[in-house]
Amino acid sequence: MKSLGSVIRSVQAFGRELSGRPNGAEAKRIPAIGVALGGGFARGIAHIGVLKVLEEEGIPVRMIAGTSVGAIMGAGYCSGLTIAELEELAHKVRFTTFARWTLSRYGFASNDRMVSFLKQTLKVQSFEELRIPLGVTATDFNTGKGVVFTSGPIIEPVRASCAYPGMFLPVEIRGSWLVDGMLSYPVPTVPLREMGAERVLAVHLKGQWSKTSAPRHYFDVIGQSFAIAQEMMSSTWRSASDVVIEPDVAGFDYDDFKRADELIHVGELAMRRALPEVRNWLAAPAEAPAPLQAPALVARPTPMPAD
Repeated sequence: MKSLGSVIRSVQAFGRELSGRPNGAEAKRIPAIGVALGGGFARGIAHIGVLKVLEEEGIPVRMIAGTSVGAIMGAGYCSGLTIAELEELAHKVRFTTFARWTLSRYGFASNDRMVSFLKQTLKVQSFEELRIPLGVTATDFNTGKGVVFTSGPIIEPVRASCAYPGMFLPVEIRGSWLVDGMLSYPVPTVPLREMGAERVLAVHLKGQWSKTSAPRHYFDVIGQSFAIAQEMMSSTWRSASDVVIEPDVAGFDYDDFKRADELIHVGELAMRRALPEVRNWLAAPAEAPAPLQAPALVARPTPMPAD
């Protein structure tokens, strides 16, 4: 039989062993990582490559915010679509999947087809049901303020986020007329900070900004204008980022859906180049940043008259 002294020494040794193991409070805390997916129409297929690498490398994404096509990709991924399902979808979609040409004083096309597309594609229909928290951005046409949706039904906010001015008709939600989120949040890093992200990965799909050639058609004029505006606003969203990646989408047209494989690949390449920095977040998490100013609420302007 053991002596009392040996029993005490055994208990003390066991206590020292337990104290040396990190418990829930003492374990290294992984920072809340958020991914901001910018706009870019068909070029947004590159977002799939970014998410694919993050998943393959075991980088825990705690929240996503999306603008325009980034909102579509974010909604699909956060609703539970796998990377394989997103890739399959990217190979099937075309401009007419989301839009139809129309005659209106507000634009050349309507993205109302996006309603049935998203109903069939998304695995849930409300923000509250998502497996990963999502923020969807849009811009209030009357006030010019950014709007961020994080609750309620998903489909109409995504439509509004994709309502490219001059091309698509504005989308009315609760008395407000909304257009593309790229006007207020080209890359939605600030909304991610407001959602609680401690580390922000920004994915910027830099538009083609030709400084020598003339525009080929009306959509080049719109796209070029957005590219210029994005560049002028870059200091705001970049300052809320920890890492910015820019997939090389310069050689792709706004409607290059048929080049899905190439776009996914450039997204992968860009994300892999940034992996060392992102892995550092897991190795040495830092304190949470100071909160930024809260995003504007949806205004309630006078509705537009019917066509």
